Amino acid sequence: MAFQMPDRGGGPTGPRIRAGRPSRRVRTLLTTLGVLAVLGMAFTMFAGFWTDWLWYRSVKYSSVFTTTLVTKIGLFFVFGLLMALAVGFNIWLAHRLRPPLSAMSLEQQNLDRYRMGIAPYKKWLLLGITAVVGLIAGASAAGQWRTWLQWVNGVPFHQKDPQFHLDVSFYAFDLPWYRFLLGFGFAAAILSVIAAALTHYLYGGLRITSPGARATAAATGHLSVLIGVFVALKAVAYWLDRYGLAVKSSDFRATDNWTGLRFTDANAYLPAKTILFCIAVICALLFFATLWRRTWQLPVIGFGLMVLSAILIGGLYPAIVQKFQVQPNEQAKEAPYVAKNIKATREAYGIDDTEVSEYPGESTSKNRARLRDDAGSTASIRLMDPNIISPTFQQLQQVRNYYGFPSNLAVDRYRTKDGKTQDTVIGLRELNLNGIPKQNWINDHFRYTHGYGVVAAKGTQADAKGRPVFTEYNLPSKGDLGSYQQRIYYGEKTTQYSIVGGPQKEVDYSDDKGEKTTSYRGRSGVDIANPLNRAAYAVAFGEPQILYSGAIGEGSRILYNRTPKERVEAVAPWLTIDGVVYPAVVDGRIQWIVDAYTTTNGYPYSSRTTLGDTTTDSLTAANNQRVVAQQNQVNYIRNSVKATVDAYTGEVRLYQWDTHDPVLKTWMKAFPGTVKPKKDISPELMAHLRYPQDLFKVQRELLTRYHVQDAQTFLSGSEVWQIPDDPTNRSGNAVPPYYLSLKMPGETSQAFSLTTTMTPNGRDNLSAFMAVNADPGTRDYGRITILKLPTGKTIDGPKRVQSQFNSEPDIAESIRLLKGGDSDIEYGNLLTVPLDGGLLYVEPVYVRGGDLKYPLLKKVLVTYDGNTAFEDTLDQALNKVFGTAASTRPPGEDGGNPPSSSNPTVRQALQDAQKAFEDGQEALKKPDWGAYARAQKELEDALKRAEEAQTKADRASGSGGSGAGSPSARPSTSASPSPGSGSGGG
Repeated sequence: MAFQMPDRGGGPTGPRIRAGRPSRRVRTLLTTLGVLAVLGMAFTMFAGFWTDWLWYRSVKYSSVFTTTLVTKIGLFFVFGLLMALAVGFNIWLAHRLRPPLSAMSLEQQNLDRYRMGIAPYKKWLLLGITAVVGLIAGASAAGQWRTWLQWVNGVPFHQKDPQFHLDVSFYAFDLPWYRFLLGFGFAAAILSVIAAALTHYLYGGLRITSPGARATAAATGHLSVLIGVFVALKAVAYWLDRYGLAVKSSDFRATDNWTGLRFTDANAYLPAKTILFCIAVICALLFFATLWRRTWQLPVIGFGLMVLSAILIGGLYPAIVQKFQVQPNEQAKEAPYVAKNIKATREAYGIDDTEVSEYPGESTSKNRARLRDDAGSTASIRLMDPNIISPTFQQLQQVRNYYGFPSNLAVDRYRTKDGKTQDTVIGLRELNLNGIPKQNWINDHFRYTHGYGVVAAKGTQADAKGRPVFTEYNLPSKGDLGSYQQRIYYGEKTTQYSIVGGPQKEVDYSDDKGEKTTSYRGRSGVDIANPLNRAAYAVAFGEPQILYSGAIGEGSRILYNRTPKERVEAVAPWLTIDGVVYPAVVDGRIQWIVDAYTTTNGYPYSSRTTLGDTTTDSLTAANNQRVVAQQNQVNYIRNSVKATVDAYTGEVRLYQWDTHDPVLKTWMKAFPGTVKPKKDISPELMAHLRYPQDLFKVQRELLTRYHVQDAQTFLSGSEVWQIPDDPTNRSGNAVPPYYLSLKMPGETSQAFSLTTTMTPNGRDNLSAFMAVNADPGTRDYGRITILKLPTGKTIDGPKRVQSQFNSEPDIAESIRLLKGGDSDIEYGNLLTVPLDGGLLYVEPVYVRGGDLKYPLLKKVLVTYDGNTAFEDTLDQALNKVFGTAASTRPPGEDGGNPPSSSNPTVRQALQDAQKAFEDGQEALKKPDWGAYARAQKELEDALKRAEEAQTKADRASGSGGSGAGSPSARPSTSASPSPGSGSGGG
């Protein structure tokens, strides 16, 4: 009943206000607010879409945006519509098959009020239910865009699995899509059964408590067909499960994340899945037969038999086979399947060509002078640790507080003025917003927009005070790198947006004459001069000042997504990005080089690994650095793409690196034109590419087990290795791999390499030294070499070597003195260098403290063959370890030929020495360490005979001439007797 308020000043004709109903003005206001809220939400959604489109268009990868968007929309609508139709049709059909009201029981008559309640809204309720399930299904399907694109564009691997003899592409590209379709079918069938059953119950087709038949004939037929569809899908699932066994992971004592069939899988699960498939097909037919028989008896019996069979055949029988056939003789039963796993894993991770050779671990040569020369020529020993000296770069080359360097610098190769290649530590002077004198919106986003210049230093030298020897320095930078664009608008530390190119000038750099300004002239970024773009970015970034700021005008462009990883991930969302990017000066520009991978977890028989765990080491843990690919599991990986990001323009280029990778070819079909051919890589860029660290970490982790190719040995676990903890800190994390130029045994020259060590499982002695050729300019790029040390000897590993360093009384006392006052000791990279059958360890020692806030190289630790030195420079340490200084004789001065002599005994001995030397070099090339040791022994014996014969001849003649034992009379016993190459001291 309405309550009428008394008239207020209007008499009988005054307005009347009804209680409980808002006035027209209030209703209008609410309606207006509602419309504005909807428009606001719509514009927010539009802003996100529009800014994404503008960004992709600005980087010239709009095809990636459109392909991805169209694929997602297509999957959303197709599968959303299919799910909505499936559920909606079955609800409609159940309603059509309802019994007449006269036939309804008392139980159903009690539901009449519910039926009457929803009767006016039946159509809207049906549309609402179908819309909800359609939206959910469509959103789920849209997330499968990668699976769809791989299925549609998949190319063959031209490799077949050993069990079913299907191409690997079936498991990598086809099977994931079939499983998605199967899962979608199960969801549609289950939702349809539930919706149909509820509708039948509401309209009397199903009864729960009433006496008599529990279901009408129509409801029985309808539901039995739906359940039959579900059982038919289960039959398809059993059939696909057969192939799934080839990519199934399980725990196995030989390795974690074991993938592929084992004896029980091949001889119990595989036939069980086939039998269950047949039973499920029969059971589905029985359900379909209820359309004619109108009884549940046979299908229910069939379904019960299927469940019982799944328990007995699919569960109990395999357990019996495992218990009574496999476990009593596991190695013999599992060996053939382990062999398949070993082969597939080595192929999938690119380690099938790894060379494993025996290495003695101890030198047999007594020629200390030759060893000293070889120590200088075998490796360019890097004393500047890029993971320690960043504060030194910061203090000496920061110049302004608003510049900064990354915590981990990069190692690269650059040519010096005399044409030689020099291992170089390099970093960029990037923008550091925390150092801006006064932080506000204009300073943060308009004035301080970029870093400036490269800073580089020799990796193998330090000056007299222990500081880096800079080859590129000051602001603006100058040095060996020549002329290049020094402004850095895109970098690892550039994480927020900047607005450039408009009325507001930018701070360029400062010198003695004052602050220089500039205005961005690149074509990067998005034009925000027009109102629509400004409004869109104001909403997308939640920054209203973008909409009305007077600092934005004609020519203003907004730069964002500015880190190299972000840009490459955005333009190639199908790639996995390496955790480390590094800068290089290429063709007059600073380019960020990004290594990218294609991966899959569908390579049959290849064991899986978790990338996030495998690529974590002491450096990534200490610096909280993002490792590769989060925690996703893969069992196939290729460094298929090399990407570059221009530090000034932000231009992203993707280059095909692995021309044989079928996964990359698949994505190139899906996104044509996005990846440039390998031939487009310029020679200048090629000179700075390198083997990626994260791929090497994954491969070394796999090679701790998969260096073994014999199945019996693999199963025994006797040859399992581990990656040692970093001995230079107490983090408990793995030692990182190190880049350095290195000459491996059997090689004639140094190659830029990535190296690591391995120890036995649970022990600290050395098992192996592993290196990969990291220089694309050589024909052996990517070749992995493992020097395997004898298991019968205890060869000190990195942790033991570090312990020996710390336990030497003289060294301990020297370190105590260096720590005097408030100084701290920092140990640099512990480098391992194979040398003449033994292992040379070198570790720089830095001191940070006192008035200095940055580390300086003060000492160098060296150990070889049980001799240890702790000296001011590397040369001094090597001289002390080998008991002699490096030779100053120019390379090849003696020509490598034995000198002539009138004494036939001397002449014959020198000829024997030359032959022994040549035999030793041939043995190194294979390498055959047994033959090499015998050759060295014969060489020493021949030289000794020559020296004794020449001494006797000199005494007989009274001559004091140059004997055969003198350096000038000996044959050249060093392949590269150059003096101390790359071994500059502190």
